[in-house]
Amino acid sequence: MTQATDTAPTLWQALKRGLAGKCPACGEARLFGRFLKPVPSCAACGRDWTVQRSDDFPAYLVVLVLGHLLIPVVVEVNLNYDVSVGLQMILWPAIAIAGALALLQPAKGFVIALLWAR
Repeated sequence: MTQATDTAPTLWQALKRGLAGKCPACGEARLFGRFLKPVPSCAACGRDWTVQRSDDFPAYLVVLVLGHLLIPVVVEVNLNYDVSVGLQMILWPAIAIAGALALLQPAKGFVIALLWAR
């Protein structure tokens, strides 16, 4: 396949496509072959995705977002309810792990799209 020669999407279009796990260039094919492994090239437009390396930045974004979302909830729950320490030792790490797994692939797609668009 050849590289797409259509007009390039706007930055916001590319970022939305990356968040959705789609090719930021065309929005047609999947960006990931496995959970965090981008496909070598887009099946629809042929765009090469081996040159966009997101490294650890998506994980940093996820930690930043989850920390800002989860810590106020933890504080409010502790101020308003009498939750046992044992339950909290299970509850908060489980929520953090589930949130991290839910946000990691969209964050990686976002970073790949941002690198490609800029």
